[in-house]
Amino acid sequence: MLIIIINKFFTLFGLIINNLNICNVDMITTTLVPQTSTWNEVFSTTKGAIYQCDEERCWYVDFGGKLAKFDYRCLLKLKKAVYHVDIEDRLLNSNKDPDVEIIFICACDHCYVLSLLQIIALKELLEGTFVMFQLNNIIQDTLYRLPL
Repeated sequence: MLIIIINKFFTLFGLIINNLNICNVDMITTTLVPQTSTWNEVFSTTKGAIYQCDEERCWYVDFGGKLAKFDYRCLLKLKKAVYHVDIEDRLLNSNKDPDVEIIFICACDHCYVLSLLQIIALKELLEGTFVMFQLNNIIQDTLYRLPL
């Protein structure tokens, strides 16, 4: 019975398992609307956006219709997991493996089932976000540096 359920999951990719927040990002619609009054947009692309909430000390990743809350440690783990996927090898590999990657982050409640194009889009979103973090540090250092 378990094998049949697993086979149906991998053939449909439309299942949502609420306990682990497993979803296919093509099948989910966002139910939460970003509250722009308390959230600051860090970086956005046409595929998604990352918002910073100073009150909760967290980041919200809006990607593919799923809105997920991350602290900084989990955001770094997401970046590491996405960067760990070897896209070039997956594209050049002639095996009959599906072009889908499951990104599960330990100590986080979120799991992503992404195609290779979605992984590229998420990687672009995360790269831009961390560049904005570095840019913010450079600006803060320049503005508030004490003259020697």
